[in-house]
Amino acid sequence: VVEKIEDAVKLGKGASRIYATIELGKSTVGRTRIVDDDPVNPEWKESFHIYCAHSVSNVTINVKSDDTLGAHVIGRATIPLAKILPEKPIKETYDLFIEGNAKQRGKVKVKLQYTSVQRDPSWGSGIHGPNYQGVPFTFFPQRSGCKITLYQDAHMLPGFLPNIFLARGMLRQETRCWEDINNAISSAQHFIYIAGWSVHTQIRLVRDRNTGEGQTLGELLKKKADEGCKVLLLVWDDRTSNRGIPNLSVMGTHDEETFNYFKSTNVKCLLCPRNPDSGLSIVQGMTVGTMFSHHQKSITVDAEVSPSSPSRRIVSFIGGLDLCDGRYDDQNHSLFRTLNFVHKDDFYNGCFKGAALDYGGPREPWHDIHAKLEGPAAWDVLTNFEQRWMGQGQHGYLLDIPQIRDIITMTPITEAFDPETWNAQIFRSIDGGAVFGFPTIPEEASNMGLVTGKDQVIEKSIQHAYIHAIRRAKDFIYIENQYFLGSCASWDSMQDTGCDHLIPIELALKIARKIEAGERFTVYIVIPMWPEGLPDSLSVQPILEWQRKTMEMMYREISQALIAKGMYDVHPKDYLSFFCLGNRESKIPGEINPVRSVQEPIIGEHYRKAQENRRFMIYVHSKMMIVDDEYIILGSANINQRSMDGARDSEIAMGAYQPFHTSMDASPWGQIHGFRMSLWYEHMGILLDDFLHPNSTQCMGVVNKIGDKIWNEFISEGPDMRDLTAHLMSYPVQVWEDGSVSVKEGYPCFPDTEATVLGSRSPLPPVLTT
Repeated sequence: VVEKIEDAVKLGKGASRIYATIELGKSTVGRTRIVDDDPVNPEWKESFHIYCAHSVSNVTINVKSDDTLGAHVIGRATIPLAKILPEKPIKETYDLFIEGNAKQRGKVKVKLQYTSVQRDPSWGSGIHGPNYQGVPFTFFPQRSGCKITLYQDAHMLPGFLPNIFLARGMLRQETRCWEDINNAISSAQHFIYIAGWSVHTQIRLVRDRNTGEGQTLGELLKKKADEGCKVLLLVWDDRTSNRGIPNLSVMGTHDEETFNYFKSTNVKCLLCPRNPDSGLSIVQGMTVGTMFSHHQKSITVDAEVSPSSPSRRIVSFIGGLDLCDGRYDDQNHSLFRTLNFVHKDDFYNGCFKGAALDYGGPREPWHDIHAKLEGPAAWDVLTNFEQRWMGQGQHGYLLDIPQIRDIITMTPITEAFDPETWNAQIFRSIDGGAVFGFPTIPEEASNMGLVTGKDQVIEKSIQHAYIHAIRRAKDFIYIENQYFLGSCASWDSMQDTGCDHLIPIELALKIARKIEAGERFTVYIVIPMWPEGLPDSLSVQPILEWQRKTMEMMYREISQALIAKGMYDVHPKDYLSFFCLGNRESKIPGEINPVRSVQEPIIGEHYRKAQENRRFMIYVHSKMMIVDDEYIILGSANINQRSMDGARDSEIAMGAYQPFHTSMDASPWGQIHGFRMSLWYEHMGILLDDFLHPNSTQCMGVVNKIGDKIWNEFISEGPDMRDLTAHLMSYPVQVWEDGSVSVKEGYPCFPDTEATVLGSRSPLPPVLTT
């Protein structure tokens, strides 16, 4: 608790905007609001609940003065860890100094207490039955009586699923995301609220070879609005695009196209810039407004309770899928064979220079994860949309929900004794510059899980949810994410890049502590081969370097734990393995013939080689973590600083579990277990008994062997090109026993490219690439 600077030497005379930060090494882990009404004796009285996983020798309190262009340090107080580690409350006054100057700059009074994670009663305990109350210190509480539908990819092929057995003799059922979204929008009567990083009016949600294609999204939304349904769109205003100048956008989000499409219609489309919080400096504000985005993806509609009831309920969708081009895909993730129908009007590849249908494939296959929420948690998604809409000053368009509560009611969708019921909790990364109604009083903000700082109010509950779930985990974790970089404070260098979030180091420490205890714990991580874009570009290469540093930091932590335990013949990859997805298709009759040649000078060599070798990565865009087959987090948030910071990209996610399917008594066999098995079947093309025990040495070994096998199929060249037998490939790096990471022998670059796998430095500022 940072409480007060005492006026010891007339501190800050003439200053007007004073705040304090809490730092662990080079990481700022807490920041107070600015006090501008008492520059001599500012008093904060703010509370922080801080997750720590840092190798440091002290805690530093910095007192700073803010001005238009930034801030400067008035003085620092250093608190040695020896004072903190006994885990008893400390309330003391510390002198403030500046390095190289022995003159006292004032005093600061603090109260703090450290609690070891191993003393936490929830450490390694899992969900532990129906009494689990959810992640503490969050804006939205956990809701019971929910129903969750989990989706892999935008579409699921009929007959794709094998028999995946669940509890009580049930089988996992096929789910089709975009068809369900289409039906939900079509059936809405009162309102349709959509928030997206990108919304493209020309996509078709339904693409069936037998029944034909459905109408475009734009046509569907205009039709519903004309029927009297209130249709509101919150689309990120990409400032690299310019109203009236088409095709200027760097990101290709179609924001201006979408805005212009709905002009003079009954659909209200609001382009939503990533406005900086008012407390930021001019330079910081320009950084937020230009470099960061609104990355949330949500749809909320009203739906029928039952065919015989006039009452309505709320249904929401969240996850990784934007309603835009290139996202529609199924479990085959075809490169060439769907270009004559399913993707004839939706050819997309964001990794090639000049990619277009006229030049032929490969298209960029898209793997993603999404969810439908029904019940009380769906209302929290609605609340998020309303807060964001009003945050743009648009109070007049929202449906007045209180006036129709006799029609739309917030009631559980499942009974407490229903074995298929869910508990769900909504999390966000967002700040007061993006929403309306955040409390500004520190005590109120703290009670709602918010952090106030330098006139900002920040919610970073997604990062906290990940940390909380990792610490509770018992046996294994399975992650799919578009990015995986972070915990720079634990890297071997470049600790000041600002990529401070703790998820990677929390995973590594979890494994290390389990090794120390003589227990098994495994982590499987699936990421794309490289982040979307030209793989040798100035924006992609530094991300790959941060990713390599993150991997190496984790493997070194595991290696040191193995050595300390005397387990010299065990490899770090027996506990942690990274994978990517890829595809290769032989040529078959009926494929489209390109009308233009990739030999044209405008086309890059990567495009030519990928077409010649009939192969390409499957782009992993998922943002999901499964813990012990009992708990799942999914949403829009990547595992990078942009998504986890709270003051960078805005994000939304959920954490959910089924109270009757936890690991309290035995291995859970609920819907989350079935979903993981379905994903593994999609990626590996097989279901094995070993997959039922993912924390075992046997299972990790089998999955690593499959990954190595498919990688070798993928890189093989020659006239006899065959379809890959599966999609899961070992990530192309060499991991050594000491935890160091290097290039795979013979493959310093990704196949068909000249882009180095390990990445390289770039003149771009790290804030852009972390």
